[in-house]
Amino acid sequence: MRRVPNFVLLRAFEAAARLESFTLAGKELHLTQSAISHQVRELEEYFGRRLFDRRTRRVELTPEGKRLQESLSRVFDVIEAACNEVALAPQSQVLAVYCAPSFAVKWLGPRLPRFMQTHGDITIRLSSGAEAIDLTQAREVDVAITYGSAHTRAGLVVRALGEERIVPLCAPTLLDPKTPLRAQLEVLPLIDSQLSRVSWPDWFGTNGMTCPTRPRASFDRGALAISAAVDGMGIALESTRLAERELARGDLVAVGEDEFTHIARETHFLSYRQNEAHLAKVKTFIEWLTENLGLL
Repeated sequence: MRRVPNFVLLRAFEAAARLESFTLAGKELHLTQSAISHQVRELEEYFGRRLFDRRTRRVELTPEGKRLQESLSRVFDVIEAACNEVALAPQSQVLAVYCAPSFAVKWLGPRLPRFMQTHGDITIRLSSGAEAIDLTQAREVDVAITYGSAHTRAGLVVRALGEERIVPLCAPTLLDPKTPLRAQLEVLPLIDSQLSRVSWPDWFGTNGMTCPTRPRASFDRGALAISAAVDGMGIALESTRLAERELARGDLVAVGEDEFTHIARETHFLSYRQNEAHLAKVKTFIEWLTENLGLL
């Protein structure tokens, strides 16, 4: 048996903490103000400490109350999402996708509206994280798109999502058309993507140049490095796949497209459970993903 207080008490506390009022919490839960106050006090007795400071016309959370509210808010969000999924139409399906943050923001996210328009019976539940996850353990996830690597386990299908071109990218206003690009790269500020499969020393070495030793701005997400380049902070060495919108709009240009040797790497990996490949929601998403990436 789980050692948790009565759910009714937790529900009363969550409403009162969120609304900052016993009266408003009572209205939301169709209870009197005194009933909410009584339930909160019972919860405080359970924990042996105050969760609210009672003022004349308002209540304020104590530090312990704030910690409880932060955790309970996440739990109630999950409960609400689970209830919404159960309430979906019988033919509806929920697909849980775990995705690398920059891929989610720069490539997948902008395309999901079109996927959902075409496949209205599939509801996407998207979460993101920088670390690869093990789908033999993370059973709540249907499909994972990870950066850099993927767990290979018996029963899992792992597939590279094609090579990505890693090139210097910068705002067009940063470049001087009268100065040779090699000379400009020696003096312009460079931006590091900490997790990138290709570093500036790699790129300079490939092009027979010496990498400058001056300090460089550094970001732990490709999306952040791309945004910094758009803002004119310097030159980012990043994937043209992730920067496709910025390149299409002219916010960024690829530096020396015809002059330098650029590097391509397999950087993102798709994984799913082999025994679930036949499920309509999984099969549909994988086919859509690989088609949009030009991998079919």
